Amino acid sequence: MSSGSEKKRVQFRAPRGLVDRADALAAVFETDRTDILISALREYLRDAAHSDEVKQEIADAFYDDDISFEELKDLVGREEAANFRLLKAQLTDEFVDDVAEELADS
Repeated sequence: MSSGSEKKRVQFRAPRGLVDRADALAAVFETDRTDILISALREYLRDAAHSDEVKQEIADAFYDDDISFEELKDLVGREEAANFRLLKAQLTDEFVDDVAEELADS
């Protein structure tokens, strides 16, 4: 993922009413729509990273190699990412040992 200071242009379509509400809030805070959307996105991502259900989805994506360790770290923080990486390594080792044991018993 990119650093916090690097900018990337995004374009998307949103319901008109939602955009109108963002514009109204921007007027209240004397800022622009972009600042409102960035604040909302930051809050959503912060809240999502604290949800056990979302954390499990993120961990599953890491275990399945759908996201990198760096992406994992950006999403859940350094300490939790390290725990997920350790668990992934342990699960992989246990799986290999179990399969080897089953093959030896066959």
